[in-house]
Amino acid sequence: MLKQRLLTAAVLLAVFIAALAAPTPVPFLALTLLMIATAGWEWSRLVGWPGWRAWVSGALCAVLGLAVWARLTVLLGVRDSVALWISVGLLGLWCVAGLLWIMGGAWLLWRGVARWPKLPQWLRWGLGMLMLAAAWSAVMEMVQWLGINFMLSTLALVWAADSAAYFFGRALGGKLTGGRKLAPTISPGKSWEGAAGGFIGVLLTGAIWIAVDRAWQLPGSLYSMLWRHGPLWFIGALAALTAMSIVGDLTESLVKRAAGVKDSSALLPGHGGVLDRIDALLPTLPLALLLVSL
Repeated sequence: MLKQRLLTAAVLLAVFIAALAAPTPVPFLALTLLMIATAGWEWSRLVGWPGWRAWVSGALCAVLGLAVWARLTVLLGVRDSVALWISVGLLGLWCVAGLLWIMGGAWLLWRGVARWPKLPQWLRWGLGMLMLAAAWSAVMEMVQWLGINFMLSTLALVWAADSAAYFFGRALGGKLTGGRKLAPTISPGKSWEGAAGGFIGVLLTGAIWIAVDRAWQLPGSLYSMLWRHGPLWFIGALAALTAMSIVGDLTESLVKRAAGVKDSSALLPGHGGVLDRIDALLPTLPLALLLVSL
């Protein structure tokens, strides 16, 4: 199992690096759009629409993504006023996605696994499609207008939070809070100590990233942009993003428990499905753009 997991990770990393190294952002955007379309297929199956409905859902994600990509590329080449209008529209999308994740995610995790299947099926499907579309639109804006450094720093936040939470949870899980779990009915393995450790890992990653930005004079990363507004904003924003990455992870775990499955699919040997790999990114990507826009 471990060998299979490592092999899959190596292949994914090689494809990821090759797409980033291309002279244009097109290969990377195409790769991420393929991932979002696959996640749409998985999401449809998780909400109880398998078969042709799942294939249509994946195709819809791809078509909508291509339409937005093509439209924005054309309009941004017309005039600055149109580009400004598009930026305002995207800010509205980040606000909607952020509000749904913060309020809806908190409500859903509070109500638990039993509440999710009681929501109308079309609503559950539509929410997933919206969250996937918002996440890919965020990736597109990061790559095309904010730069690779910003996008990688945002991805690194989620990876640092997840890795640090794992090691802190293994070392201290339950020892400081009397055995209390973060969400025992959704993901019994997650602890409050792990969540705190994830935040510490994010703060350290941010400090190192800012130092590298300054030493190599790199264009603005997420951390450098947040630091410009002072340490309180920096710490508060990173705390919010870390918390929402956990919400994204827990939300997908809740949906899978309601569906009675362990993984969103078996497309990635040793890792499960695409949703299993990007769940924490879904709220983090649009919220990162919302915070730097504010």
